[in-house]
Amino acid sequence: MKKSNAFALIPIGVFIVLYLALGIAFEYIMKIPMGFYKVPVVVAFLVALLAATVQTKGIKLEQKFEIMGQGVGDKNIITMLLIFLLAGIFVGVVGRGSAESVAYFMLSVTPPRFAVLVLFIVSAFVSTAMGTSVGTITLITPIAVAIAEGSGFPLAFCVGTVVGGAMFGDNLSFISDTTIAACNGQGCRMKDKFRTNLAIVVPAALVTLVLIIAMSMGIDIAQGINKEYEMIQIIPYILVLISGIIGINVFLTLLIGIVSGSIIMVATGAVDFPALLEGMGTGASGMFETSMVAVLVAALCALIKYNGGFEALLNGIRRIFKGRKSGQLGIGLLVGLMDIATANNTVAIVMANPIAAEMAKDFNISNKKTASILDTFSCIFQGFLPYGAQILVALSVVTTLGFELSAFDIIKNLFYPFLLLISSLIFIFIIPEKKN
Repeated sequence: MKKSNAFALIPIGVFIVLYLALGIAFEYIMKIPMGFYKVPVVVAFLVALLAATVQTKGIKLEQKFEIMGQGVGDKNIITMLLIFLLAGIFVGVVGRGSAESVAYFMLSVTPPRFAVLVLFIVSAFVSTAMGTSVGTITLITPIAVAIAEGSGFPLAFCVGTVVGGAMFGDNLSFISDTTIAACNGQGCRMKDKFRTNLAIVVPAALVTLVLIIAMSMGIDIAQGINKEYEMIQIIPYILVLISGIIGINVFLTLLIGIVSGSIIMVATGAVDFPALLEGMGTGASGMFETSMVAVLVAALCALIKYNGGFEALLNGIRRIFKGRKSGQLGIGLLVGLMDIATANNTVAIVMANPIAAEMAKDFNISNKKTASILDTFSCIFQGFLPYGAQILVALSVVTTLGFELSAFDIIKNLFYPFLLLISSLIFIFIIPEKKN
């Protein structure tokens, strides 16, 4: 029998208290813009890891390092790190112009009345292709502001639609940090998680589209927006999407995107070769913090598990949640609470992964369904956090362009995350899982 020790969970509490205390102080007391994202999450996890190291008694320091090394050296962690780097390089290659080309192409072939509908579809497509909701919001929000200013649609409606669409791709993308973390943490194939996720997100997305159309019909509009775009720059996105959907290995999928994107960007004169290499380096560097968090959390979880923390947590979960459906909700709430504490859905999944894997065994939940629940619920909670990166980045872009919105203005227009929650609960409690 594994030993159970609730005190072994203290290092997680150390991280949460440190991160939340500094974040609240920066954001709400010192009034620092995006204060939560000024807190060095890597340093916070290092402090938590130090606490876990000190707490581990009865063995030498070298043995503690060996336990941490076994956690970090897990095949899924190594795979995750390599995919993170390739995903960063892909985003660095395709750059800003490709996403804007997608948006302006869609706007050019759609009546102005449906411009906000286009914003949701474009945000969903770009975030699915790029694997980043924050990057998508950064790229598409200026277009949303231009549409609101030029056509008469409410600014909060346009920006909220972009954030909602971006969360669609964050949850579904083959190269999203959250997908990579959930699939590798649960040991399932990405295409299996994608198919499981599809049944949840499509109904929520369709109802969102209907709501957007209904609201758009009641608004007086002036004109549409027409700007130049490069159709050829959309090709790398499409290749990555098709490769992922048909089940090509994720490494090969990313290489296809990187190679095709590099050829197109250089051939069209969008960048020269040195600038292309610089973009690759910048993209890979952008994954540094996420990669380091994955390493530190793996080491931290290894010590917590050794000390009996996970067994204590699982014992508590077993007392609260009874049965397979209840267990699935427990996994969703687990990652949701982690996300509230960290304001980072990827970090939340990485922290929840080992506990969720044990819960899945206890409640006989398939690895693809566990990965889907982790990814989906982390994106649901992240979408609504007023101090989450997605909303803060949207507000930052709006402010930079000379307009004003509050976080709650955006949250009131976030139809998709709310509908995704409803769809997820139906998926868990009503619709039975298909047998393999």
